[in-house]
Amino acid sequence: MRFGLQLGYWGQQPPAKAQELVIAAEEAGFEAVFTAESWGSDAFTPLAWWGSSTHRVKLGTSVVQLSARTPTATAMAALSLDHLSGGRAILGLGVSGPQVVEGWYGQPFAKPLQRTREYVDIIRQVLAREGKVTNAGPHYPLPYNRSDASGLGKPLKSITHPLRADLPIWLGAEGPKNVALTAEIADGWLAIYYTPRLADMYNSWLDEGFARPGARRSREDFDIAATAQVILTDDPQAELDRLRPFMALYIGGMGAEELNFHAQVYRRMGYGEQVDEITNLFRTGRKEEAAAAVPDQLILDTTIIGDEAHVREQLLVWEKAGVTMMLVGVRDAEQFARLKPIIGS
Repeated sequence: MRFGLQLGYWGQQPPAKAQELVIAAEEAGFEAVFTAESWGSDAFTPLAWWGSSTHRVKLGTSVVQLSARTPTATAMAALSLDHLSGGRAILGLGVSGPQVVEGWYGQPFAKPLQRTREYVDIIRQVLAREGKVTNAGPHYPLPYNRSDASGLGKPLKSITHPLRADLPIWLGAEGPKNVALTAEIADGWLAIYYTPRLADMYNSWLDEGFARPGARRSREDFDIAATAQVILTDDPQAELDRLRPFMALYIGGMGAEELNFHAQVYRRMGYGEQVDEITNLFRTGRKEEAAAAVPDQLILDTTIIGDEAHVREQLLVWEKAGVTMMLVGVRDAEQFARLKPIIGS
């Protein structure tokens, strides 16, 4: 199992020590570093800036939101980063949710699976550069052909020759249909809130995609990259308490109350009653009570927290479950330094 550093997206301002962590990750033998975006900082700019001081580590987005850019604009950014980094880019994509897609980007959220399929196909056309890019699908018509079209648009081919036609495309997916689609059309799965105890369920979703006609990959050459907090500590309870408010936010406050994909993930884990309670408390302004309602085991299902022996043991559990890369979230250089001997061994 390989390791990636998950930098995530920014809060109120840029993180102070990110550059230091990126350099440390490369020196420690991490395979990749990843950035994300929500409705503030974007994913490509920090990755290019911080990545400019590296030489070996791969540079990935986890994830770029589909509705933030047209497929061709995303392909342009990815091929540019790939050239500048000497072929080290990984393009991670995700649909996000209706709150962000319609509320922030002003785009329709409907038909996320169809939109993803079209989006990836267009990007692959750009990267292959075998012909002019066209798309007859309803979501991203190329050339644009709707009623307000000028009629002057024409198919085009990228001026810049992409460095790699097979630049890896990984998809962030949480539900069964989206995970199956990921196995069918992508090179890897970016799994958020992955838990090894449900590996059989995830594998059944993936196997459905691998079995489809024309599937791009098989189990043997497909990446499963799971994001997780890996915290080496002699006081696990303190770390659980620190994480509880964040879990309450994602379970109870993200998206719309009636459609929160993160909450659905935890329902599938068997925490339906707890999700209902956390959501009700968070949505009614009782955020501290919502955090207190997050069970320890709910956090431990998707994180690794404990002393060195426990962390080593759990990393093996995740690897045996099928995870090929752990995307480790660390909060500072000190925590990274403590993990380095374990991750590098």
